[in-house]
Amino acid sequence: MKNFVLLLFLALPFLSFSNKPKTPSSIKEVVVYLNGAQITRTASCQLIEGSNEVVFSGLSHKIDESSIQVSGLGPVSILSIAYGINYLEKSESNPKIKEWDSQVQQLEHEISKLKNNIAGLEEEEKVITSNRIVNGDSQVLDLERMKQIGQYYRERITKIKNEIFDINLNIKKIQRQIDELHQQLAEANNGSDSPQGEITITFDAPISTNLNITMNYMVKDAGWVPNYDIKSIGINAPLSLAYKGNVYQNTGQDWQNVKISLSTGNPVYNISKPMVDTKYLNFVHAYQKRSTSATKKEDYAFNPNVKRVIGTITDESGTPLPGVNVIIKGTNKGTTSDFDGNYELNIDYGQELTYSYIGMLSQELPIFSSIMNVRMEEDAVALDEVVVTGYGTGAVASVAPERLLMGKATGVNIRGASSPTTSSEPLYIIDGVPVNDFMEGDLDENEIQQMEVIKGDTATAIYGNRGANGVVVITTKKSQIHEGAAKTEFAIKKPYTILADGDITAIEINTYKIPATYEYFAAPLLNENVYLTASFKDWEQHQLLPGEANIYFEGTYAGKTVIDPYTAKKEMILSLGIENNITVTRQQDRDFKSKPFVGNNRIVDRKYLLNVKNNKTTPINLKLVDRIPKSQNKEIKVDDLLFDDANYNENTGVLTWDIELQAKSTKEKTFSFQVKYPKGRHISL
Repeated sequence: MKNFVLLLFLALPFLSFSNKPKTPSSIKEVVVYLNGAQITRTASCQLIEGSNEVVFSGLSHKIDESSIQVSGLGPVSILSIAYGINYLEKSESNPKIKEWDSQVQQLEHEISKLKNNIAGLEEEEKVITSNRIVNGDSQVLDLERMKQIGQYYRERITKIKNEIFDINLNIKKIQRQIDELHQQLAEANNGSDSPQGEITITFDAPISTNLNITMNYMVKDAGWVPNYDIKSIGINAPLSLAYKGNVYQNTGQDWQNVKISLSTGNPVYNISKPMVDTKYLNFVHAYQKRSTSATKKEDYAFNPNVKRVIGTITDESGTPLPGVNVIIKGTNKGTTSDFDGNYELNIDYGQELTYSYIGMLSQELPIFSSIMNVRMEEDAVALDEVVVTGYGTGAVASVAPERLLMGKATGVNIRGASSPTTSSEPLYIIDGVPVNDFMEGDLDENEIQQMEVIKGDTATAIYGNRGANGVVVITTKKSQIHEGAAKTEFAIKKPYTILADGDITAIEINTYKIPATYEYFAAPLLNENVYLTASFKDWEQHQLLPGEANIYFEGTYAGKTVIDPYTAKKEMILSLGIENNITVTRQQDRDFKSKPFVGNNRIVDRKYLLNVKNNKTTPINLKLVDRIPKSQNKEIKVDDLLFDDANYNENTGVLTWDIELQAKSTKEKTFSFQVKYPKGRHISL
């Protein structure tokens, strides 16, 4: 009895918690950060004069209590705010769960009725079989009568068995539907049946009033990951870069048809400024190590959707590093890079990877992409390999919105339809959709992201006869950019519903047409493949963040890479794939003679032959890169440098040739150098 009273006493807070009257509220806006989200809710409550305790339920159970803010109070004041979790009342994250449950019950009911039909048919079969035995034993039948009875037995038994067979097939079909619904329910229930958060506010009202308030708070287990689609239809076309945000949330509450903003900020980070004090020198142990590296500015955001990571690890000269340890931080699960510096690792759990190698600085990186290339002894670097699409050739002209709206695009009347019967107007394509009877002023100039005019054969080739008078392609802005002092926000124009199931919702931020320079690239000392690259400037204006990019070239999916603006210089260089019709080879000239020793020094001469062959039917521009080693020791001398017409960087030793090569032709480049160092010592060339 004493234990029962104790249990009842302990249960009282939960019972009273669940029985309080609840005031409804609704989500109006969500600002999604790289890690976390700010929810804005509105509610209306009737207050009497004096103290009023109001409970707002149906909230996320993952609210940061310290972030709760309330506005719109007017003369009303707040006496207290409390946040708690109600485990007695559950919420369903997916509104279809009840519908799916109902479907399962109906299908199971249908199976039960079908099984009853089978039972009835089996009973009929037993009766027929039983009567046949009785009749056969109890009376002598003439031949004709036996034939009639036998035919009846055969036909009826066959029909019964066929009917049972068909019913069983139908049961199996229905059972498959039930199994599929159970699978769907199992997935949905991963994020459903969650406890509900409740905010209890005690208001002090001077008079009776109807109070309309706005609540803001932060939730965890939500965020967005940058993602890109980069397309090009050819080496004379601009890049089309679609900037997207992959939004996810598992907060326990759906965001139904709400205004979404994506922010580059990360409010969970410590924003306290560092303090610089005096550094005092003293003797330390010879093997004592101290960290001298500063915290890096790069803000790579964890991507919870990455389940497998691949990449290449190199040293600071770009040479692949075999044997680098790659470990999921906080676990003993990991792998090592192979002879070519490549690694592959399945990610079942964990948020960071640790890279370590003897003699090099270890690195820790959030798992932000399924491709993570790392350069040791420097900041993390992702190999920029990206591709592109846009419209056509010289027949496409990008035109400033104000100029196009004024009807001044050469050769195309773009003022819009002056009357319904006008037949000489161009075709207008707005966000990929043909628009009839478009008139000037139908679109606000501020809504336009980009305009292009397509004329002549290019227009008819793409759009048929509808493009005979030219085509005006208009891309509208998908978001408004608000730049703050510490972050940028993309206010998405279209409302979205984001379910609390952890799945990705792709939101288009904006699409940009970017002028690009195309060229082929080869560095045969590291890799004899020839890569087609596209480079572009002024990428900073688009507020790009590190993220995966899907590459499309000439209408075909070419692969996946990573855009990393933290490692880009003045130009961002994207690799569009490997060109197999251009070959580059690198060979050492073995006939290069020299004296092996002079006095106490050993002398090594090196000469290399680089051969480029263009097997294509069109001319190409190719950037060929090699290097001459640099000495880090005064006893090692590098002299007698010869490098044809290459551009030589004295600081890095890198050689660069910009080669113009006609179709079906070959060029050869050479370079040489001499290295002198003490006898009995060893170097690696």
